[in-house]
Amino acid sequence: MRLATVALAALAVFASTSAHAQSQSQRERDRSGGQDQEESRESRRPPRIAALRSVANAGPCPFVKILYDAARFVELEGGRAAAANVGYTGEIEGVTAGCAYQADEPVTVQMNILFNLGRGPQADGDQRTYRYWIAVTERNEAVLAKEYFDLPVNFDGGATASVTEEQSVIIPRASAETSGGNFEVLIGFEVTPEMAEFNRTGSRFRMTAGQAAATPPAQ
Repeated sequence: MRLATVALAALAVFASTSAHAQSQSQRERDRSGGQDQEESRESRRPPRIAALRSVANAGPCPFVKILYDAARFVELEGGRAAAANVGYTGEIEGVTAGCAYQADEPVTVQMNILFNLGRGPQADGDQRTYRYWIAVTERNEAVLAKEYFDLPVNFDGGATASVTEEQSVIIPRASAETSGGNFEVLIGFEVTPEMAEFNRTGSRFRMTAGQAAATPPAQ
């Protein structure tokens, strides 16, 4: 956002300089009584780009993380880790976040969360509603709040799908001296204990795991 503000400010300066140069050239070409009218029109012309309001936060933003144990969702028929047993899968691929707060205001954290979803040979339909959560904690301490969200996905006949979710959380602060850096925002799928253990071991399947490979053309 700051880079965009700087870029727009530079563009505004360029536009102003260009307009001044054109006006100067016109005055040199025409020194008649039309000069006063030209200057009057220039003074009434609105600015091409309005100034942007930019206010720095009162402090750093909370840390936003994907919890490793809940970063992936892998259904395994019968609990057996084999490609042919894979049902629906999901992975929180990444998150971008920013925050805003001033004085003693609460911290507002805005996030874009990217989900990559898949369905293996044991998936029983074209649609699946996943469930994920967002939690706010004191940094390295207890959970202060946790909320669950539904993520309906339609694969439209395909094996994979990608969905971006926009979410925001508001974190109250005890006082103006309480920094946003005292908090963490964690994101994860709602998973079973077996799924969490599967994630902890580092085991993984591609979203297309278990799907039959295309038969090569006859030679």
